[in-house]
Amino acid sequence: MQFALNLGTKFFMKSAFALFTIVMLLSCNGQKDKVTPESIGNNQVALVKLANSPAFNQSFTEVMDAYFELKNNFIAEKDSGIAQSSRALMKAADSLKLNELKADSNLVLTARTYSEGISAELVGLLGERDLLAKRKSFQMVSDQLYDLIRTVQYNQLTLYHAYCGNAFDDQGAYWISKPQDLQNPYLPKAATPCCEIKDTIKMEKLQ
Repeated sequence: MQFALNLGTKFFMKSAFALFTIVMLLSCNGQKDKVTPESIGNNQVALVKLANSPAFNQSFTEVMDAYFELKNNFIAEKDSGIAQSSRALMKAADSLKLNELKADSNLVLTARTYSEGISAELVGLLGERDLLAKRKSFQMVSDQLYDLIRTVQYNQLTLYHAYCGNAFDDQGAYWISKPQDLQNPYLPKAATPCCEIKDTIKMEKLQ
């Protein structure tokens, strides 16, 4: 009888310990779920981000101004204008004040990777002689700029991530537009406008 009681007591203690362990694991998993990673590009990363400084915002606004000028020259199909605005955008990207970015080192590194990628793609664009090839380089610039905007959480403008499924023989291509200017830089002379808004980029104003 005593043996049975001891066995029952041991079984109860083991069961209670197992139940306690399960509760603790579930509690830990619940705590982990509260840390929601921020989606940047195709990667999932949790990064610390504060409000950007006025100096950084000004430097990024210069990047956007140069990008829109480049987009407009693709719409006008002016080779000289494309070359000039490509150099202006490269200069703005290289001069981006990432040292003024109020964020952790991982976010700054990610932002630097995108800004350097934009400059590298613009070098390739300037080396192309064919307008179609230049437009494909512009597409790469647009994709990296979109990721850069989301990474640094630039919030001085409301922007659209626009898409045309007919670009490049129906392969499709993205670009960034202001809400009041949705002209297509890939098919500016198309009889039917080709522009679908895939995303509205409007970041919260951080403190």
